[in-house]
Amino acid sequence: MRRIIIAGACALVGSIATAQQDPQFTQYMFDRLSINPAVAGTNGNICATMLLRQQWAGFDGAPKTGLINLHGPLAKINSGVGLSVYFDKLGQEKSTIARVHYAYHLKVGGQSTLSAGIYAGMTGRGLEGHWVATDGVEGDNSIPTAGKSSNGFDLGAGLYYKSPQLWLGISSTQLPETELKDVSIKNKRHYYVQAGYDWAIGGNKKYTLQPSVLLKSDASSTQLDLGALFLYDNMVWLGVGYRTEDAITPMIGYQHQFTKGESMLRIGYSYDVTTSELKNHSSGSHEVMLSFCFKIVKPEVIEMYHHPRFL
Repeated sequence: MRRIIIAGACALVGSIATAQQDPQFTQYMFDRLSINPAVAGTNGNICATMLLRQQWAGFDGAPKTGLINLHGPLAKINSGVGLSVYFDKLGQEKSTIARVHYAYHLKVGGQSTLSAGIYAGMTGRGLEGHWVATDGVEGDNSIPTAGKSSNGFDLGAGLYYKSPQLWLGISSTQLPETELKDVSIKNKRHYYVQAGYDWAIGGNKKYTLQPSVLLKSDASSTQLDLGALFLYDNMVWLGVGYRTEDAITPMIGYQHQFTKGESMLRIGYSYDVTTSELKNHSSGSHEVMLSFCFKIVKPEVIEMYHHPRFL
């Protein structure tokens, strides 16, 4: 199996790679920022989120991905800022993506927000030199015998709408389609549509159903993620998702809301049951999500007045 992966990686770097390149996450509903800069600061809190993913466990050279998101509002100028950093490893290829986000918020209908955002960043991709070559390819200069790396400019934009029950976004990443010549990889432009809804069953917020969808495409291949979480008493959730031609994904999680400062701690876990041909070689994919949101509350200023007639 290792030879199969390495042979596939060789084929990848032998020509310009154009397949979907942004890392994927099963718990995408908790990661709206990294693919859409317009999300930055829209929930009114400062939020930090971490996602760790081990895809296709048991498969030698399988993808390992980490993501850190940080964003918050700039209320005085109706804006938000954020930062996303990816770390991804697939076989011989290592990728690092850093994006700085800015969004402008426009209040719509009282409690709703329409936001437009842009990000700028860098994409770095490196290739290790641990290749297993077969007869006839030893002299191929496109297969590096030593490690190589290359960096390129990254730019993206998006629109995002958020109301108390509904969220909807459309965005695009890697707009410049920067070519990383030293590693023979071209960053492919990606397109995303994401949406979700909070439905209090029977009007009782103790029982909330949260369906969501994520459509992603690079104009040559398209994939659809469907998911639904059942949140009980604003504390525990169970859910399931489906990714076309890939996996069925049960999910579980817990959240705790702190009274002071409207802070919220979330932890979630998902397991991908592989439905593609890789199911014969993989025991599935594991993913962990950790998030903490808080609001900075200014201390209340107590004013005292002293009258000269009263001490």
